[in-house]
This record gives sequence, structure tokens and C-alpha cells, in this order.
Amino acid sequence: MNMAKVIDGKAFAEGLRGRIATAVASLKEKHGLTPGLAVVLVGEDPASRVYVANKAKQTVEVGMNSWEHKLPAETPEKDVLALVEKLNNDPAVHGILVQLPLPKHIDSTKVLSAISPAKDVDGFHVVNVGKLSTGQDSLVPCTPTGSVMLAKDVLGSLDGLEAVVIGRSNIVGKPVAQLLLAENCTVTIAHSKTKDLPGVVRRADLVIAAVGRPEMVKGDWLKPGATVIDVGINRIERDGKGKLVGDCDYASCEKVAGAITPVPGGVGPMTIACLLYNTVKAACAAKGIDQPAM
Repeated sequence: MNMAKVIDGKAFAEGLRGRIATAVASLKEKHGLTPGLAVVLVGEDPASRVYVANKAKQTVEVGMNSWEHKLPAETPEKDVLALVEKLNNDPAVHGILVQLPLPKHIDSTKVLSAISPAKDVDGFHVVNVGKLSTGQDSLVPCTPTGSVMLAKDVLGSLDGLEAVVIGRSNIVGKPVAQLLLAENCTVTIAHSKTKDLPGVVRRADLVIAAVGRPEMVKGDWLKPGATVIDVGINRIERDGKGKLVGDCDYASCEKVAGAITPVPGGVGPMTIACLLYNTVKAACAAKGIDQPAM
């Protein structure tokens, strides 16, 4: 029995960060430009704190400027908006990222909408969403960008492939579908109300699972040889131990798929690498210079 090729997101992300570091060095040397990323963290969510620390570390490692703004959980919404406005007006800051989730009393839509679209490295602002869906150059959410990079690394061209995206979130499902359309895939977005989901998934040459349900996609849902990008990160209890699993049942899927991302170590590491990629892109656009190859 052939086992699927394991798509090593960790190794790919490392390579991408290396290319970003080279691009940053060249921007400093040729244009006196150091891309800068500001991260805003409100409250003490433990997972968010770890994530923000990793972002800061990787930002500095590629030679970029990093600013962390940590605010107490009870910070009023107006103070968070004032900080975003200050960062919008700071020419040294090219990317602004407000870490979600925000405390309950803060309207995250309002805060994300306050970020200048030119500095919105998360790609969540309606202006960037609109540009993506109309095929214009824009800042694109990091997880979808990383997912498509991994798919192209395995498959080369995605032209004409049948792609099924499971999940319709604004963070992954919808933007990844737009990126796949731009790569000339035939795209179906499936979700909890889809009739005969296994039958729909079975048509796909490329499956992107982003639904947040542990091990939902089984091996017998897949067309033999399909490429599977599993975006899900779910914590479950198994044999009395906590374990991280994806939205795909890895054990059964790896026997059918041609290539598959593991969880952890697949799409996850790509997210921060793509955030750095977006920050370099935003810095070049702000200066009106061509983006170095990355």
C-alpha cells in the first residue's frame, strides 16, 4: 500500500523565512528600508501570548523591526482604537496585527476595520477582502496564503484542478477559495449544510479542510491520490492525554491521499512566515518599490 507523501510545512516555512531574511537585507542595503510589524495583544489569553511571542521572535530573526503592545484585559475599546490610529500614522510601522480573540467588551469588527488597509497584514479588512475577490493585488490572510503555497509546492501548477474547500469562514474558507480561483482551479466551498459531503469531497484533486471539527474527513471520503491540506488544529483527549489533531483523520487519509499535511507541522508553521511575507509586501508598497523575490 502506498502511503501519502507528507507535506513538511515546517521545512517549507523555514525556507520561506530564509528568503524573506535575504529580501529584508536587500531592502535595507538598497533602499534604507527596514520592514516593521506591530502586534497588539489585549488581555492574558495563554495561547495568544505564546503565539505573539513566537511572532516577535521570528520577526526579529529575519531582520525586521518588531513592536509588541500588551494591554490589560480591561482596556476600554476607545483606547485600543486610539493605539491602532497611532500605529496607522507611524511611518516605521508597515504591518499592524491585532491578536484575536479580543475581550468580550471590545468589538473586534470595529477594531479590525480601524486598521489601515495598507498595513492590514492579516488581510481581514473589507478593502483587502474586496480586492482579493475582484482579482486585485492585496494583502491576503496568512493561513490561506500558506495553504496555497504548500499545494503549489507539491503539485506545481494548480491549473484546472477540482478543489473542494470544507469550511466557509472569513479567515480561511472564503479567502482560500478566492486564491484557488486565481490559480484556475474549479472550486467548490462545502460546509455543514452540504448534502452528501463525502461525495462532494470525493470529486476533489485538492482538498482544503478548514472546518474546526476533529478528524471529520475520513480516508474513504478522498479520491485516491488527492492532495490534502489540513488547516484544522483541534485539541482532543486521547488515552488520557491531550493531543493535537487536524480536521482530517490522518491515519485513514494517509492511506488514500497522494500527499497530506500533518498536524502539527503542516499549515501551522506557514502562518507566521506568511505574516512576515505580508509585512515585507506592505513595506515595499508603502515605499513604492518593487518587492524582492521571496
